[in-house]
Amino acid sequence: MARRAVVVVASTRAAAGIYEDRSGPIAVEFLRRMGFDTPDALVVPDAEIAEALDKVFAAQPSVILTSGGTGISPDDATVEAVSAHLARELPGIAHAFYAASASVPTAALSRTVAGVNAHTFAMALPGSTGGVKDGCKVLEPLLPHIVDQLEGRHEH
Repeated sequence: MARRAVVVVASTRAAAGIYEDRSGPIAVEFLRRMGFDTPDALVVPDAEIAEALDKVFAAQPSVILTSGGTGISPDDATVEAVSAHLARELPGIAHAFYAASASVPTAALSRTVAGVNAHTFAMALPGSTGGVKDGCKVLEPLLPHIVDQLEGRHEH
């Protein structure tokens, strides 16, 4: 059975068609390259991110990556929406992400969370294409091991 992954983009302007989202497709292509059955990114307004993630988490995919809504603007609520579904956070992944993004001074203003529940690994990534690329670079060597563990394969 194929492992499933979902990408959710929080962007009010992209959802309204004001511009085309460019970060979601990067995450989708990464997950497909990693062997996950991944549909095109779901783009929702920032105000609808919690509701969208409730539905996506309920479907129990192996991986959920989000893009956008990780800043400090009043409507940036992705980190909180992802966190609500996590049983255990994985702060080392967040630290690795910040280290990978160290060359971009404004990356320090972006918030993230990574973690798992019984079925799913999830991580909140920034809405920038560079931020998503940095996140995928960090996740590439980790994701197979994470999903194996969630599926009960955890030989050491």
